[in-house]
Amino acid sequence: RMLTRTPSVVAQVFLLLSIVLVIAIAVIQINQQQILSPGLKYGIVFDAGSSRTTVYVYEWPAEKENDTGVVSQTFKCNVKGPGISSYESNPGFLAKPFDDCLNKVKERIPVHLHKNTSVYLGATAGMRLLRLQNETAATEVLASIQNYFRAQPFEFRGAQIITGPEEGVYGWITANYLMGNFLERNLWRTWIHPYRKETMGALDLGGASTQISFIPEDSQENFNSTLQVKLYGYNYNVYTHSFQCYGRDEAEKRLLALLLQKSNTSSNVDNPCYPQNYNTTLTMKYFSGSLCTQSLRPANYYPNQLVNFHGTGDPSLCREMVSLLFNFTACRGREDCPFSGIHQPKVKGNFVAFSGFYYTINALNLSGHFSLADFNSSMWFFCSQSWAQLQLMLPKFEELYARSYCFSANFIYYLLVHGYNFDAETWPQIRFQKEVGNSSIAWSLGYMLSLTNMIPAEGKLIQLPLKPSLFAGLLIFLTATALLCLLFLVYLCIASRNQKNINRVEHVFIPK
Repeated sequence: RMLTRTPSVVAQVFLLLSIVLVIAIAVIQINQQQILSPGLKYGIVFDAGSSRTTVYVYEWPAEKENDTGVVSQTFKCNVKGPGISSYESNPGFLAKPFDDCLNKVKERIPVHLHKNTSVYLGATAGMRLLRLQNETAATEVLASIQNYFRAQPFEFRGAQIITGPEEGVYGWITANYLMGNFLERNLWRTWIHPYRKETMGALDLGGASTQISFIPEDSQENFNSTLQVKLYGYNYNVYTHSFQCYGRDEAEKRLLALLLQKSNTSSNVDNPCYPQNYNTTLTMKYFSGSLCTQSLRPANYYPNQLVNFHGTGDPSLCREMVSLLFNFTACRGREDCPFSGIHQPKVKGNFVAFSGFYYTINALNLSGHFSLADFNSSMWFFCSQSWAQLQLMLPKFEELYARSYCFSANFIYYLLVHGYNFDAETWPQIRFQKEVGNSSIAWSLGYMLSLTNMIPAEGKLIQLPLKPSLFAGLLIFLTATALLCLLFLVYLCIASRNQKNINRVEHVFIPK
């Protein structure tokens, strides 16, 4: 009996110890991890769009994950006034509006880090158009920005006009980064690549251009518009295309120029996309002075001539006029060519639509995912309202935007349905979203993420008490020990019970 009891006690002790050690190691591993503190790094990006400039401040630990920083947005500021391309005649005046935002940025970043903080300015479609129209003026605008930043305490890395495909792919990087498609924390709080997680497509609508970016079904197919992106040690083949002059503002200017062209008079024009009873007077230069409207410019073009536009609020006619802004004939019925003769693979998977897409959808009182039928009914209702009714409907009323939401909604419909070939089945896969957490969905974060590849690493993200491999090994060993002890105890219990039964039987058959 003593021989049987001793192994039982030993097995129970080992079982108890194994359980205690598993719990203790897990608690220590999770709670006693040591965050190394080589400090934070900061980056500032000026997103110089066609209609305005936005300043973003990003920070990340000085260490990196597979050569790419783990970046988060900590501050955002809208520069007062129009986009930098509007200063073509007075480039010296564009720097002053930057002061207000930059002073706030200086307060957000520790003073001792100012000289090591990089500042980047990326200009998009507005400046791309200006460079095509007047290269000298574009150069002078960028030179004025260079001079302004040389007097600032930060490390200025230059002002550049980024290409359409770059803008598209940076927006795609931002969207997928914020959605957690590149990195996630595992059980041990370290960053890992998500297992078999699909990326999302990105739809960006700016003032002068619009971008579509996604990984197509056959990402290896050699499309002219496919770019290879490397992030966190993984390669992605992204289809991206930017449509110049298909941004919201430039598209509306083309509509106004088209309405004037089709009108019987050059001074009073009906606009079916403006709300009923809305009237505005615009100079001919405002809509016909752009490079995008050059082909629609009248023969008797006088930049300062005034044109009165009268809103008729006609959803059906508005949609018909918007359709004329798209060149569908160049594709000649080819399935892989939606419009303007541009090749595009079939849209695949989920998409996020941001910037101008989001603001228009928000004005229609929609958000997130919804059906194409819901979009159409909301658009029809909105476009049928009078100017007085709209002022009561919109939570944030600004004349410049309010008068144009009906046009924007119809333009978005034609772009997504007849342009990119979304249909009633694939439309709900689009999510209209402005930000994730505190971070805006914009190309600037993707730009910053790509640029962090050039910043040297300075240590590991998290120093754990045990290496993950050792931790996993110990867990497996101790769990196996506990199971063996448990099985041994069960065996002893069964053996002891059988022995008792044998003794009882022998006792019954022993003669008295």
